[in-house]
Amino acid sequence: MQRITLAPGYEISRVIRGGWQLAGGHGAVDPAVAVDDMVAFADAGITTFDCADIYTGVEELIGKFRLAYRDLRGEEALRRIRVHTKFVPDLTVLPTISKAYVEGVIDTSLKRLNLERLDLVQFHWWAYDIDGWLETAGWLKELQQAGKIDKVSGTNFDSDHIEALIAAGIPLASLQLQYSLLDRRPEKRMVSLAAQYDFALFCYGTVAGGFLSDKWLGIAEPAHPLENRSLTKYKLIIDDIGGWDLFQALLGTLRRIADRHQTDIATIASAAMLRRPGVAAVIVGARNRDHLAENLAISDITLSDKDLSDIEAVMAEAKELEGDVYTLERDRNGRHGSIMKYNLNKGE
Repeated sequence: MQRITLAPGYEISRVIRGGWQLAGGHGAVDPAVAVDDMVAFADAGITTFDCADIYTGVEELIGKFRLAYRDLRGEEALRRIRVHTKFVPDLTVLPTISKAYVEGVIDTSLKRLNLERLDLVQFHWWAYDIDGWLETAGWLKELQQAGKIDKVSGTNFDSDHIEALIAAGIPLASLQLQYSLLDRRPEKRMVSLAAQYDFALFCYGTVAGGFLSDKWLGIAEPAHPLENRSLTKYKLIIDDIGGWDLFQALLGTLRRIADRHQTDIATIASAAMLRRPGVAAVIVGARNRDHLAENLAISDITLSDKDLSDIEAVMAEAKELEGDVYTLERDRNGRHGSIMKYNLNKGE
């Protein structure tokens, strides 16, 4: 597993294990089995885990895993484990948010994860038209200075707001954002901002909720309603960039590339994103270790110039998505946080 250094003394695996699938929405979760699966991921080299305060029960599971991993592998092995959580204040809290509220949520995450200092906290704000997001980021910085947070980061902020955060002196280590072969909105401005201000990009959605996989190759266009919100969300993106025929052309190209590397479409789709400028890591959703081998292969594959040019030849026919990072999602979901939560950072 490739590793990358984000800052002196702070190293992560370039494939991050997503945690949303353990929040209960994909079926019952056996805590003991979940912890064993995390041990398998860590032993294999995927030592960075993504979660959030709003992913029900996931911080607690990772906290149990950390204790188990210390007992099984020792303190030195535990030091390689990084946990990236999110601070996501509820939409109803935003108008009256206070530093006490922020610190209380951070303290809860510390307790759940069995950490004395949170490795990396990714800040999200549901509605830009509600004031307080910049002040709240400042409180996170104060908690960082107090030793409760190591790295302050963001998730799903657009370019204008990232520039405002940086101008306000918020030291962003990274930004988690939707970025895939289908969704290239980050290339409008965010990739250059990441280079200019030296923050890393963590990509979710690299397999588009499962659409970028062998399962959909040669399949007729599905009708609504789709199976879940994730598929609905990414089907809208497929529609916006040019439709089902273009999407099938991309899958066919990815399948031919996968044949050259003896792997599958999803692995190629994620591996391609690790080649993008500014991308430090991709987040893979995993309920268990069933696809661990494929997850490991993401960073092992070296795509050739022909592989990459074949992908670009197909995507040259795609239409540009409107807006900046997460703009479409905010517009389509309005300010109904209950919907947006299901679409936030699933790491699929």
